[in-house]
Amino acid sequence: MAKSEHQDPGAMSYAQASAELDEIVAFFEGSEVDVDQLVTRLERATVLVDELEKRLTATKMQVDELAPRLAAVAENADTLIDPETGEILDD
Repeated sequence: MAKSEHQDPGAMSYAQASAELDEIVAFFEGSEVDVDQLVTRLERATVLVDELEKRLTATKMQVDELAPRLAAVAENADTLIDPETGEILDD
């Protein structure tokens, strides 16, 4: 397994965690599965999936929060937005 096996998934980029998960999936899809590594890799895959789901959920929440602001700006070019907080300012 890659060196990142022991790395905290929270410290990895999304792409790194996803790539490691892909490696684990390829391991399970192989014709000869090493029984000694089966549980270890399954546990690692679970940790990676949990981290990736957490990040996707957080990203969705950010998009859900920011999309209405962007729509408001698109609808009314005169809308003022606080550059520090991103809050829509009343005229």
